[in-house]
Amino acid sequence: MTSLIDVIFLLLLFFMLTSTFTRFAEVELAAAGSGATAADTRPLFLQLGPETVRLNGAEMTLEELPAKLGETRGEVAEDTPPQPLIVALRGEVSSQRLTDLLVALRGVSGFRATVLGAS
Repeated sequence: MTSLIDVIFLLLLFFMLTSTFTRFAEVELAAAGSGATAADTRPLFLQLGPETVRLNGAEMTLEELPAKLGETRGEVAEDTPPQPLIVALRGEVSSQRLTDLLVALRGVSGFRATVLGAS
């Protein structure tokens, strides 16, 4: 019986050392307050609910959000600092819903998202 436990332990050790742990998807998060913004740039306010997304009070779907943000930003110079985007969570928003939003925002350039903490 002891030798069987030793073999099982060696197999377990072998499989743990030979397996690779890869990340399937990553979402980049920045610390609050990092990065420069222009003093005259007004932030956009985005409310994320379990079923709704509102950008400055206008309700839309998560799929429409990147196009609307692109229209809002318009044509700007490359050296222009990113426009702040404040994200507030409403109700019982799941972590998957927040991740979907951050993935959608990653495809839009020129914005710096800040997620407000729950109070």
